[in-house]
Amino acid sequence: MKQPFSKITLLIVFTALIISCDAVKRVAENEHLLTSNTVFINGKKDKTELINNLLYQEPNSKIPVIGTPLRLHIYNLARNNRDSLFEAWLDKSPNRRERLTKRLSKKQLDKLKESSIGFNNWLRKTGEAPAIVSEEKVTKSTKRLEAYYINNGWFDVETTYRINKKENKRADVEYHVETGTPFVLDTISEKIKSSIIDSIYQKTKKNTVINRNQQYRSSNFSMERERISNELRNSGVYYFNQDYITFEMDTIGTNKKVNIELQIQNRAIRTQDSVKRVPFNIYKIKDVNIITDYTFENKDKAFQDSIIYKDYKIYGYNKIKYRAKALTDAVFITPNTIFKDSDRTLTYRHINELRTFKYPNIEYIENANHTLTDTIRLTPLKKFSLGFSADVSQSNIQTVGFSLNPSLMIRNVFRGAETLELSAIGAIGASKDKNNINDPFFDINEIGADLKLTIPRFFFPFNTEKIIPKYMSPSTRISLATTSQTNIGLDKQTFSGIFNYNWQPSAKVTDRLDVFNIQYVRNLNIENYFRIYDNSFSVLNQIARDINYIDDDASLNIPNSGNPVNQADIFINDVLTNNTSLNPNDSGFKSVSGINERKQRLTENNLIISSSFSLTNDERTNLFDDDFSIFRFKVELAGNLLSSVSNLVGLKKNNNNRYEFFNVAYSQFVKTEFDYVKHWSLGKKNILAARSYFGIAIPYGNSSNIPFSKSFFAGGANDNRAWTAYRLGPGSSESSNEFNEANLKLALSVEQRFNIFGNLNGAVFVDAGNIWNVLDDVKDENATFSNLSSLKDIAVGSGFGLRYDFSFFIFRFDLGFKTYDPSYQEQNRWFNDYNFSNAVYNIGINYPF
Repeated sequence: MKQPFSKITLLIVFTALIISCDAVKRVAENEHLLTSNTVFINGKKDKTELINNLLYQEPNSKIPVIGTPLRLHIYNLARNNRDSLFEAWLDKSPNRRERLTKRLSKKQLDKLKESSIGFNNWLRKTGEAPAIVSEEKVTKSTKRLEAYYINNGWFDVETTYRINKKENKRADVEYHVETGTPFVLDTISEKIKSSIIDSIYQKTKKNTVINRNQQYRSSNFSMERERISNELRNSGVYYFNQDYITFEMDTIGTNKKVNIELQIQNRAIRTQDSVKRVPFNIYKIKDVNIITDYTFENKDKAFQDSIIYKDYKIYGYNKIKYRAKALTDAVFITPNTIFKDSDRTLTYRHINELRTFKYPNIEYIENANHTLTDTIRLTPLKKFSLGFSADVSQSNIQTVGFSLNPSLMIRNVFRGAETLELSAIGAIGASKDKNNINDPFFDINEIGADLKLTIPRFFFPFNTEKIIPKYMSPSTRISLATTSQTNIGLDKQTFSGIFNYNWQPSAKVTDRLDVFNIQYVRNLNIENYFRIYDNSFSVLNQIARDINYIDDDASLNIPNSGNPVNQADIFINDVLTNNTSLNPNDSGFKSVSGINERKQRLTENNLIISSSFSLTNDERTNLFDDDFSIFRFKVELAGNLLSSVSNLVGLKKNNNNRYEFFNVAYSQFVKTEFDYVKHWSLGKKNILAARSYFGIAIPYGNSSNIPFSKSFFAGGANDNRAWTAYRLGPGSSESSNEFNEANLKLALSVEQRFNIFGNLNGAVFVDAGNIWNVLDDVKDENATFSNLSSLKDIAVGSGFGLRYDFSFFIFRFDLGFKTYDPSYQEQNRWFNDYNFSNAVYNIGINYPF
């Protein structure tokens, strides 16, 4: 405890030294440091980010809560003319330069000077120069405030400012805004020259964003211009753009009202000497030409191959390597239909999703009779793409590990723009606790292969276009994977196969249907169980000593190369068959029974054949959106197909009353998950983020519990950060298991994120949640969810963290403290282990939610 305390003390002293620095150290005598801006709207303070962002000058940034301008203090630590100061320091003492040159050499002395200057420059770059009050910027801010209110209908606004200078070289600025009465829209009329434009406008007029009695806002007129232009360009008016739309406004003698006239001019055809105005026309697509192998070198060559498919004309400079339907499914520009700008946008998007061509070139050429010919030039990507990655890792299991991941992508495998991805993994590692002292240093190894085929449409015997139109980007994915691990844990062989459909009903919603998801896990080294799960073995060993099954200084044997006897399993069998002094009512008997049940569950082979549906609704508008929500839902059903087959063919059940396929008892359960994330932007990189999660998996039929791979766990860097992964729960049980899991999970998290300076951000958080067993074969009352009173076992963790934004990823460090620990069953559960010695340190990439 002394070491963390000394570190905290050092941090507090360092912070105090920085804070004690004079903030106006670099402020000249005739200058003033800006300490605050205050905006008064009609005499009342306005602290909204929208208004304060209009100001050209802000005070130096401060750490939230503390309110200290840390970056300013860091900047003030830098020295002016550091190179000259270093030279003066060298010459200040007689013979200092000569003495240091002899001791360090001139080259090392020059490097010392460079490092001194470099650190000084780092202080300036990391810090923030003092915000000096500039009357010019204050004046510009005042004019910007005035323009903002005028653009939002307060045409009679008056703005003034006052700079309050203080004797300590500090100053604050006050902005005063008197808005007056806002103007509102009154009559709205139209003056549209082209009859075709007028006809389309009248049909879409109901969607207008400007209405009578609405307060004047210039942004609404910009949105209306965009709306009208989009409606017209998606109704065949090829040459139309927003420049043809203007609004004539009249406010003279209208008593704070604005009369609007919408004006849309005729098309302007410019020649070298004049501009001619003609009415707009509706254009139709006459031909759609698709060039499948365009390159700049080929552009003047003759086509060698061509196909006509559903009025599409497909050309190739060489033999066409793509099925026509695969290409036309990605093209939304249709022959003999009117021009729509949205069709071009959809075509760009869907061709890119094929991952077969570079970004396409789409060009329209005008023909006679108001028709267009569209030419789509596609440049194929290379058919084969090789990839290779390597990784070095360290964990609580292995001292060091190395892995290699080669991959191969093959495009257009079956001439339908399909992509086939083949990848492999080869890994070796050195375990911290060897199973056998005679094992080599690299005693962990893993090999695996993965095959994934992506088809850019539904692979289905019937046409699904009417159910899932092609604008929803339907695709089919088929994957097969197998891995083999040896000399780690129980040693496993796994096989998985997935067949699923994916589609996007809208820009925000993504759906996925796993028709089949097959997982098979085979454990190869079951006799090694108690070496891996040594906590369970310690409990078992102590019980054996307590009842004199073995001597106090002895230990139950575990199989090894020199002794094949498994005394631990023999002891378990003796206890459960009443061949020891324990009886079923003893706590020791119950502990041994629980250890045996867990051992049987974790060492049995698993066969899971499931189907699932998942939906994601992501409201983010772009990668930089700080105010959004994400909702995820998933439901999974497993074992029903095998159950029907078992009943149909009359299979017999095994000794555990379970059906088997290929000597493996298959799993049967229903599992559902709900996940909701919400972010609120509070301004200036200050974000409040919240997450709620609920998941439950219920076994039935052929299962009385959930396979380990499908169960839930709590704790870790992306969950309750005050506990390490798998260490929390279930419920209030004081489990000694290495991996705690259950089939019901509830999690809630709230996190306040803020900027410290530059790319360094901070956060404070509260995490709550736990896992429980429910409707399965676990009998421990402390581990099961019986009713709403079980919610008292929700664990609460709190803490703080730092994040550094590297642009392409975020490095995250979080420190979690156990705030409410349900494992304290008979004691006060609050703040028992709320200290640095029991804190959990988490390192992660990107945000937890």
